[in-house]
Order: sequence, then structure tokens, then C-alpha cells
Amino acid sequence: MTATVDAPPDQLTPVRFHQVGKAFGSGRKAVVALDGVDLEVGAGEFVCLLGASGCGKTTLLNLVAGLDRPTSGRIELNSSRPAVVFQEAALMPWLTAAGNVELPLRMAGVPKAQRRAKAAELLELVRLAGLGDKRPHELSGGMRQRVALARALASTTDSADAGKPSLLLMDEPFSALDAITRDVLQGELLRIWRATGTAILFVTHDVREAVRLGQRVVLLSSRPGRVVQEWDVDDAPDAVDEINTALRKVISSHAA
Repeated sequence: MTATVDAPPDQLTPVRFHQVGKAFGSGRKAVVALDGVDLEVGAGEFVCLLGASGCGKTTLLNLVAGLDRPTSGRIELNSSRPAVVFQEAALMPWLTAAGNVELPLRMAGVPKAQRRAKAAELLELVRLAGLGDKRPHELSGGMRQRVALARALASTTDSADAGKPSLLLMDEPFSALDAITRDVLQGELLRIWRATGTAILFVTHDVREAVRLGQRVVLLSSRPGRVVQEWDVDDAPDAVDEINTALRKVISSHAA
């Protein structure tokens, strides 16, 4: 994985995929998850990655996060350290909400007073002001995801990469929540995105969620995952119907 820093920070594209492929295993038993993916996420852009189960969406996020390496091609990462929000909040149960948000700052060596102030600021941003002393079991599922989002935002503001555009990776973060909570958190995520200017690569299998949240929706084929089509949501008034039709074609072609 390479990082190119020859452009001014405000001109950098946080992440760009160049013919990225990923296979698990080797020889005849190898499973090709991704093949020849070309994709980029611009600074401050909200991109939703859509596709059927098993098409490589999560694998793509793992490659950006550095949890795995591509088998072929390369990923150009020009952002501050990417942070990931998973389907489960994955909070440390022995820490308070504020302690969980502080954790990446603590690991980065940020002084105590500074990280406490930052945690309080981020908890207020996700509308959990006054709940910093609560432990995860005392919070609802939606509140725990807000804490996870605040923790991820804390990670992207690590001073080690100051000046580079921030990047947030979200892997179906609302899919385990009830419909009402999911709807509320979608709206909250849009508010936070507009307030912070953080670039977001958001994985979902829900077409309506992708169209509501994303500026751009990218559809992957069934395994191996390739970019099939992209939509600029503002320029596609019938985006939900168009994307549903394209997704059905992808699924039916795989089943055939």
C-alpha cells in the first residue's frame, strides 16, 4: 500500500483504488473476492458501497483500514488514519462512554486534559453530552453506536496526520438496529458529516439507505467484486428504482 503526498492537503483524494484485487487462498482453491477495482473517494465526499452479500464490500474496507493487503493492484491512501465503525459498536465494557472515545487519543499519546476535552466535544457532537460517565451496558443500542462514531472521529483527528483529509469507514453500522433508531441515526450521521467534512465510505446492502446518505452510490458485482455502475444521487431523481433494477440484474446473473 502506498501513500502519495505530492499535492496540497486540501487537494488530496483520501483514498484511491488502482486495479485492486484480493484473493483468499492459493491455487485452484483460491477464492477471488475482488477483481480489478478502480474507485476513489474525494475529500469530504460521502460514498455508499452497495452490493449483494459476499460481493467483497467488507473486504474492500478491510484493505483500506490496513487489516488486510491487496493481492494485486494498489491502494493510494492520502488520509489521516482511517477509522472504522462496525455493525456492532464494539465498545470496551469496562470503560465509560468518554473513556471509549478517549481510547484512540490515549493510544496516540495525547495529553490527558486535551483528550478529555476532545472526548467531551465529540460526545456533544453526537448528542450524548452529559452521558460520558455511563458505561456501555447503561446505554441503548443507538447510543452505543453514537459512542462508536465519536470514538472513530477521535481516531481520525489524531495529530500524527494533521493536515491530511480524514476518512471514516462504516460497515453496515445501522443494520442491527430497529427501523426507528436506524432512521434517526441516518439523519444524525448526515448532520455530523456536514459538520466535520470527513470523507465517508459507507457499506450497505440497503438501496434506500445508500440513496438517502450517499452523494455517490457505487454498485459492486457479485463475487468477484467489480465496480458495475455508479450514480451521482443528486443527478438521478429515480436513483432508487434504477439501482434496484441494476442490483437485481447483478444478483440474477450470479444465480444463473
